[in-house]
Parts: sequence; structure tokens; C-alpha cells
Amino acid sequence: MKLVGIGFGNMVNAERIIAVVSPDSNPVKRMIATGKDNGMLIDATQGRKTKSVILMDSDHIVLSYLSVESLETKIGQEELE
Repeated sequence: MKLVGIGFGNMVNAERIIAVVSPDSNPVKRMIATGKDNGMLIDATQGRKTKSVILMDSDHIVLSYLSVESLETKIGQEELE
């Protein structure tokens, strides 16, 4: 299991990430609302602005304050190790 930091000491399993997307589009906003209603939303922003949404293979949706580009770099580094 390879963990990747998503900010504030929070981590997710890099092997279970399906996608990292921007939270700005309406379909992603609807996905976040549905995840919240179903109890599948994990808010790891600690009150900061959500800059990326991580979709997991377990149908969990994780919100992060790190940008999509920052997470791309971190996940890429995990794959190299």
C-alpha cells in the first residue's frame, strides 16, 4: 500500500485513486453533493477552499485543499518509488 499526502497530514492510498479532478464543474459539484448525502464524502480541507476532488475506487470522494497539479506531482513521485 502506497500512501500519498493530501494535506494537513492526511493521506490516501495511491493505489485506490481513480481520478483527481477540479471541483469547479457542475457535474463534480453534483457528485460532491451526492457523496455527502450518501455518507461517502471525506472533507480533508480543514476549512480551506477545496482545490481538488479525489475519486476513490470504493466510491468515496475526498476533498483536498491541494491543487490538482500538486497532487499529480505527489502521486507521480509515489509511483516512482
